[in-house]
Amino acid sequence: MITEIAQIDVKPGMENDFEAGVKSAVPLFKRAKGCKGASLQRSHETPTRYRLFLQWETLENHTVDFRGSADFQEWRKLVGHCFASPPNVEHVTEVMRGF
Repeated sequence: MITEIAQIDVKPGMENDFEAGVKSAVPLFKRAKGCKGASLQRSHETPTRYRLFLQWETLENHTVDFRGSADFQEWRKLVGHCFASPPNVEHVTEVMRGF
């Protein structure tokens, strides 16, 4: 299992639009090959900063299958206008739990 962590800074005043766009994009993620779950979190210290966590079966499910799909383009249409800068994306694998 791979977790994609996308740090997304949105333009001030666009927080509600961004959250609505993410909510509208839920069906895109649900039908994406290998996508097993998602959550969106907002920073307390920097309220215009979000972290989107997506769980993928494989790295390629995100980097090849989803990013190469029409649904990725739709995702960007829903939220891209809210971005203050390009998202910072990294992929992690859990190595320890329960401490």
